[in-house]
Amino acid sequence: MEEQQNDAVTEDRLDIPFEPLEMKLGPSHPATHGTVRMNLRLDGETVLEADVEVGYLHRGFEKECESGLYYQAFPYTDRLNYVSPMINNVGYALACEKLFGIEVPERCAYLRVLASEASRIADHLTCLGACAMELGAFTPFLYAVEARESAWDILDAMCGARVTCNYVRIGGVSSDIGPEFPALVREKLANVARLQKDFEDLLLANPIFRGRMEGTGALPKEELLALGVTGPLLRASGVPLDLRRVSPYLVYDRLDFDVPVGEAGDNMDRFLVRCEEIRQSARLVEQCLGDLPEGPVDVDDPRVRLPAKARVFGKMEELIAQFKLVTEGPTPPVGEVYQAVEGGNGELGFYLVSDGTGKPYKCRARSPSFSNTQAMRPMVIGGMLADVIPTFDMINMIGGECDR
Repeated sequence: MEEQQNDAVTEDRLDIPFEPLEMKLGPSHPATHGTVRMNLRLDGETVLEADVEVGYLHRGFEKECESGLYYQAFPYTDRLNYVSPMINNVGYALACEKLFGIEVPERCAYLRVLASEASRIADHLTCLGACAMELGAFTPFLYAVEARESAWDILDAMCGARVTCNYVRIGGVSSDIGPEFPALVREKLANVARLQKDFEDLLLANPIFRGRMEGTGALPKEELLALGVTGPLLRASGVPLDLRRVSPYLVYDRLDFDVPVGEAGDNMDRFLVRCEEIRQSARLVEQCLGDLPEGPVDVDDPRVRLPAKARVFGKMEELIAQFKLVTEGPTPPVGEVYQAVEGGNGELGFYLVSDGTGKPYKCRARSPSFSNTQAMRPMVIGGMLADVIPTFDMINMIGGECDR
């Protein structure tokens, strides 16, 4: 009888009220990259709820574009996704050219593809290296950063800048490449491949890294599609949606490349998809070098393209043309367009509305980071607190692109 009473008292003492622990992760936490806060509710280390707050890097990109002339928006596009700025340049330029009804020369199209794929390599290396570092693997992070430097060397050789490139123009690019460029690119790509192999060998043979990535952050492809998720996150779940293949632009329909897809849709699949996409981007760059035609890199249309300085200084007509473009801007016909490209994180689209003046009446960016970050909450609920870090890393939210 006394033993039964003691058991009852013990059960009463264990039946204590439960209140979830509330934890705020970010925006100052190093793993949130300084631009997002996650309000978590935890039962021990199990995530019960996650409220993801964005907006910490909002700079009014769209209104800035509407306040300036069409060609003045290019430096702003660099700062959307500052890890792969060339792709932003290309997407905005294609939208403008669609609005103006012009088509760039073939040499320019190949150079744009080459610049975009070198930029994609840098983007994926940054994502993968940061993920490794935030899971405690600092040496692979150094390999990824060194490989990214080689990708940036390619961009530097094209335009003289490494991060905010401002290389593309409406109707062309800012400058052509030199005769030494192909050899430089092949040397840098070989260095990227060597470092990537070391990077993957270190991580994929590490049971701790695999344990942190495999089976975490998974979400069915139906839910990802409902949330508007695109890019490597969607392809890792088995959906082979790549705008370069399903809606080709520039010269992607002439190039041979594979679209890697995963099966489980977890963080490990996302990691492996990005690794393979780096190799496919290098393959595309090599094809661009081999197929690069001779010819101009700009359209010969004074309505949209600034004349060369040498002509401006020597001819009154060219001086007048530059003055008109600088003060009034190129004036497209009244209308609206939407143009999307495959960004580093998914579908990057630009919607432009023209009222016939030199400034866009409306500029709207469809940034993949904003849509992809919506998936963060369902990805982490039910998982462990430790799973939040690799999941957020594989979403690869870029603050400037998410908040625009």
